[in-house]
Amino acid sequence: MLMFAVIVLTVVVTVIVVLVIANLTTGEKKVEHKIERLYASDDPQFLRSMGLLLGPPVVDGNRFQVLVNGDEIFPSMLDGIRSAQQTICFETFIYWSGEIGEQVAKALSDKARSGVAVHVLLDWVGSSKMDKRYLSMLRDSGAEVIQYHKPHWTGLGRMNDRTHRKLLVIDGKVGFTGGVGIAEEWTGHAQDEKHWRDSHFRLEGPAVGHMQAVFMDNWVKATGNVLHGPEYFPELSALPALTEPGAGLAHMFSSSPSGGSDDMQLMYLMAITAATHSIQLESAYFVPDKLTINAIVEAAKRGVRVRVITPGKRIDTHTVREASRACWGDLLAAGVEMYEYQPTMFHCKLMVVDEYLVSVGSTNFDTRSFKLNDEANLNIYDRDFARQQTAIIENDLTRARRITLEEWRRRPWSERLLEHVAALLDPEL
Repeated sequence: MLMFAVIVLTVVVTVIVVLVIANLTTGEKKVEHKIERLYASDDPQFLRSMGLLLGPPVVDGNRFQVLVNGDEIFPSMLDGIRSAQQTICFETFIYWSGEIGEQVAKALSDKARSGVAVHVLLDWVGSSKMDKRYLSMLRDSGAEVIQYHKPHWTGLGRMNDRTHRKLLVIDGKVGFTGGVGIAEEWTGHAQDEKHWRDSHFRLEGPAVGHMQAVFMDNWVKATGNVLHGPEYFPELSALPALTEPGAGLAHMFSSSPSGGSDDMQLMYLMAITAATHSIQLESAYFVPDKLTINAIVEAAKRGVRVRVITPGKRIDTHTVREASRACWGDLLAAGVEMYEYQPTMFHCKLMVVDEYLVSVGSTNFDTRSFKLNDEANLNIYDRDFARQQTAIIENDLTRARRITLEEWRRRPWSERLLEHVAALLDPEL
């Protein structure tokens, strides 16, 4: 009897170990060595390499608009949904209960009832706090709703693979992406600690086709059904240039443990390595690995001004803040400027390099986004638009507190201990 119990215990432990390993690894080769600096961001080779290595080529004739905080973001997204004539494709990680959740569900349901093909892909974990009435409302209206990687015995090795993408595509012609989920925390204008600071971007032009293709990547995985044709991929001509910031070169690309899991980290490493004058990072969860830290340190040492804004004490996951602060030593010593946003949770995911490249999307600056999640980013190559984003960053800095190397070194031992423990959990953060 004892021997039987030992055998059963051994089998159970083995299964658990196998599942943990399966959920923490992708099986793909990793970017393990530093990227050699062969050109600067203003060299045509930079644009060529970014397009060819990351997937879809960079295309011209796009228009983009930054939407700052919920008061700008949600009205624009809802207007987009209500304007749909043929198709709506929507993918998100967070979808919780609340007034904005009900508004979005109702808007999608109304369009489905009117004959628009509505496809909704929700991460099962991220939508766990969603009012089930919304799901019923959507499905009863004829919308197709899928919960991504819902637990099933055939997919236990994929439990840690979550879709973190934030995508909304209207008629294959207008797209939205950024850091925003569907929850009350994202409403308002970051006026208090219950309303978060975040940005989203609206896109028109040929790069919307890239965004639609990214959505289809996970839709096919989740359903086995391929959505195509002009209703989803219409011919998108280059749009005329604008006099104000917000028109030009862009592409949308993605990463996933099942294919191209290192593409996001590769993008950041290439951009950081090519930087000549400035790197500005706004990151909700900033926990870079050693390879990325070294790339940032080398940039700072060659004279690049690096500024990073992360959340302060008002953060939704304190363990992440502790893990982040644990890795600041080399960065601060190299002259990197570290700032903590004070008024509320800071959920932005933005990088601006040399006031030329603007990268925005779902990707956090951490191992989970780089290795485990399904992510998507929009890269825009436009100097006027980049300067506009820099002005927004400057405004964020007025509400942030700079942390110096001396202050970081003086932090108490109890804080250091917590940071060390949190850092060990980095892949799971």
